[in-house]
Amino acid sequence: MRNNRFCIVALLLVLSSCSLEKKISRQAHKTIFQNKDLATAHIGISVYDPEKASYIYNFQGDKYFVPASNTKLITCYAAMKYLGDSIAGARIAWNGSELNVYPTGDPGFLHPDFPHEKLVALMQSPATSSIRLFMPKTGFKPFGRGWTWDDYQASYMPARSAMPMFGNIVQFEKKKEGLKVTPAVPEFIPAENITTTGMRVQRDMDANRFHVYNNRDSSARRDEIPFRPTGFEGMAALVVEKAILGTLLGNKTIQLDTGMAPATAGWVYVRHTDSLLKPMMHRSDNFFAEQSLLMVSNIQLGYMDDRKMIDTLLKTDLADLPQKPSWVDGSGLSRYNLFTPQDFVTVLRKMKDEFAWNRITTILPTGGTGTLGSLYKNLQGKIFAKTGTLSGQVALSGYLITKKQKTLIFSVLVNNHQTAALTVRKAVEQFLEQLYNNN
Repeated sequence: MRNNRFCIVALLLVLSSCSLEKKISRQAHKTIFQNKDLATAHIGISVYDPEKASYIYNFQGDKYFVPASNTKLITCYAAMKYLGDSIAGARIAWNGSELNVYPTGDPGFLHPDFPHEKLVALMQSPATSSIRLFMPKTGFKPFGRGWTWDDYQASYMPARSAMPMFGNIVQFEKKKEGLKVTPAVPEFIPAENITTTGMRVQRDMDANRFHVYNNRDSSARRDEIPFRPTGFEGMAALVVEKAILGTLLGNKTIQLDTGMAPATAGWVYVRHTDSLLKPMMHRSDNFFAEQSLLMVSNIQLGYMDDRKMIDTLLKTDLADLPQKPSWVDGSGLSRYNLFTPQDFVTVLRKMKDEFAWNRITTILPTGGTGTLGSLYKNLQGKIFAKTGTLSGQVALSGYLITKKQKTLIFSVLVNNHQTAALTVRKAVEQFLEQLYNNN
């Protein structure tokens, strides 16, 4: 009799699971697969129930897709795990009154998002007579593998560096009194005389020469262009960085050197880790993501090398990914990245298992906020997810708390569409709203 009851219960569970999968399949077909704008796109969808420890829906969940900025979920997981509670802005050692500074890759140094800077205070202190900057051992280049070369002067693609300053961005702004340039390093920013019309700024590809032009076709009075950090490819001197600090610190002597921090060097902790990760995920900040991966590498390996850190993570913390990804950068700017929906579900499951839920829902945007600002307003506080967008590619992976208070983990990856990205996002939104209402 007990065996019969057990068989009946098992059968009911199987039938219930099949029924749920069919229901979600109908929802997916109605909102996504039958959408004529997505007829030729490649689509993968995975929906996972953590309570049941099983997938309740999979459509090409084991197939590879270009994930765009969904890659930041992987970087965020590594940063949450290894950066600790606070960001180390640098390591320092004193040689008399000389302050020796060993960079850690912190992207927040002199960044406008973080105005209270402990490292700057140490440098400006009367007790500091001079500063020696050390270029550490690194194993990365300014741009990641597969980044689009002609985006080098786009504000969303600053170059990576061991010691970023001002987000490695130069800001140009027209004012009544003239052109304001931040950081103010006029010796490497020759500018034309400009009138009251709009402006455009261009930078030479391989040099920090910026050209400011009048633009009568635009009213734009502000522009942001990345500068090229130095210290790469055999150049030992942090030339640009020294010039920026020279302007900031006035008459203090700044020396340049190479070498790793001694074991006795102290750590300067500058801000809470999540104060960096939240804007990284809410506005999909590529620069913060790339530098976060380098900071993890610096802590785990003792030097900054994105490739070796990625390889290490894939062999350790991420060895259980169901399909081994092709992972090449921290931000998702590269089209060489290839992940499956099930890979993202696995990382999100690990994140939920290892970190406080309140921390996760603070770092990830919800409906009507961040990159979800114009979407999921009816699901505010019910969806927490990361977007991803490249030309022809749209992604969304995260958590959904349904009407019945079930927490589901999902990943929807759409590649090679020929329509507007907003059209794809709207279709995915309809699918997830139905998933919310019917589960």
